[in-house]
Amino acid sequence: MALTQPMILASASPRRQELLGFYGIPFEVVPSGAEEDATGSGQEQVSQLARRKCEDVAARYPDRLVLAADTLVCVDDAVLGKPQDEADALRMLKMLSGREHQVHTGVCLRCPDGRFIDRVATTKVTFLPVGDALLRRYIATGEPMDKAGAYAIQGQAGALIASIEGSPTNVIGLPLEVLTEIFEQLGLEMF
Repeated sequence: MALTQPMILASASPRRQELLGFYGIPFEVVPSGAEEDATGSGQEQVSQLARRKCEDVAARYPDRLVLAADTLVCVDDAVLGKPQDEADALRMLKMLSGREHQVHTGVCLRCPDGRFIDRVATTKVTFLPVGDALLRRYIATGEPMDKAGAYAIQGQAGALIASIEGSPTNVIGLPLEVLTEIFEQLGLEMF
């Protein structure tokens, strides 16, 4: 399947834009204005939010492929989105220090025929035990402030990670293994 018009990425995330760019598929960025509140488990929330973002943008572009995603971090029963401020970032990072947590990303692709394809990817990440002083220095870099769970594995926080089980691109915000499977299923020409 060759695209006659560029795909729409319903996200302003530079990380998602970079990852989608790996496929060599032309795309345009149209951020969603959908509400970012959901209920349920972390997996349920990312699925709801990705679908809502996709529907919001697809309503404006009914004849285009529209891709949306949402990522959350979960530790125990707590669902961690983006921190509200530095104190919230510190609270989140202290929860993750020395522990395993899950990163869930919901992916939703709306096809021009009106069909939606939804998937959720999960990756287990373990943080090194890290003291408050180092966490505060990391927060002072500004990197955590727009990231789910208050960290960016592809950035300076990579030095705080003890192990990862699963997709690293899922932790960054767009699980490429899921996209490759969907694109192959659709017969979309890549590279």
